[in-house]
This record gives sequence, structure tokens and C-alpha cells, in this order.
Amino acid sequence: MKYLSGYPDAIVQQAKSLLDDNRVGEILLKKYPSAHPYRTDKALFSFCQQMKNDYLRQSPPLVKVVYDDKLKIVQHALGVHASISRVQGGKLKNKKEIRIASLFKTTPEPFLRMIVAHELAHIRELDHNKAFYKLCVHIEPDYHQLEFDTRLYLLHLDRYGPLFDLN
Repeated sequence: MKYLSGYPDAIVQQAKSLLDDNRVGEILLKKYPSAHPYRTDKALFSFCQQMKNDYLRQSPPLVKVVYDDKLKIVQHALGVHASISRVQGGKLKNKKEIRIASLFKTTPEPFLRMIVAHELAHIRELDHNKAFYKLCVHIEPDYHQLEFDTRLYLLHLDRYGPLFDLN
């Protein structure tokens, strides 16, 4: 139950019971019946850019958004944001990048939205503090429920495999 550390014991026990009975996948499929259509890096970039334009117009532009095969859940990273500073001419340019773990290519769109909201929030707030989570909820109102459901999905994925087979 590694993805649920920090949650109350009653919730962890309920999730464990559902997982042991192989019911997590069934519940998630009822709630999120299909995978999102953003399979390529180009489509992911457009999706992230639209969310950024809707909620963080004044923030620096995104220069790169990609699915990253090297991001592993064991490192507790579902996505990563990077701020790359380069000298161009006599000025220092700061460019923003987002990398999303490749396993999110075949998840429901709300899970991807939650990850993107999290990484976009890091453009303004670097730390996981109250202001950061307030911004996450501004971008994705169901952020906390989606984060919990994503953690349940990761537990299901570890034990039973993906919900959607799109190969």
C-alpha cells in the first residue's frame, strides 16, 4: 500500500480490501470508462498548453512537454517540471519543461489532467505547500479525489496490470 502512505488507516484498509478482492479496477472503470486520446508528445504538448493558457496565462511559456519512459514510479515521480536557464545574447532566458511518466499514455483523461495540473502548479509554486495545493485545486477542482484515484490505479497497476490495453 506504498502509494497510500499518509492516508488514514481506515481508508488504507478499505483500499487494501478492495484491491485484495480485485475490485479496484472495476470501480475505476465505472468512474473513468475510457482512456484519453493524447498518445503523442505533440498531442500532450497541446493539451498542457491549453491548460496553461486557461489557468496560468501570465506564467513563462512551456517549451517542451513529453512522455518520459525513464520516469519510474519507484522514484515517486509521476511527472517532473524543469526550469532551464540559458544565456542567449546578453540575456538569461528561463524555459519551462514538463515530463510525464509514460504510463499515463493509457490512463483516463482526469488522471492526466491531475498530473498536468500538479506540474503546472510548480511553475508558480516550487514547494508542496498550502499555496501550491490551492493552485492545483484552482486548475483542477477535483484534484484531491483524482490524486487518490490515481494512487488506487497505481496499486491496481502494480498487482493486476493496466485498465486499458491500447496496443
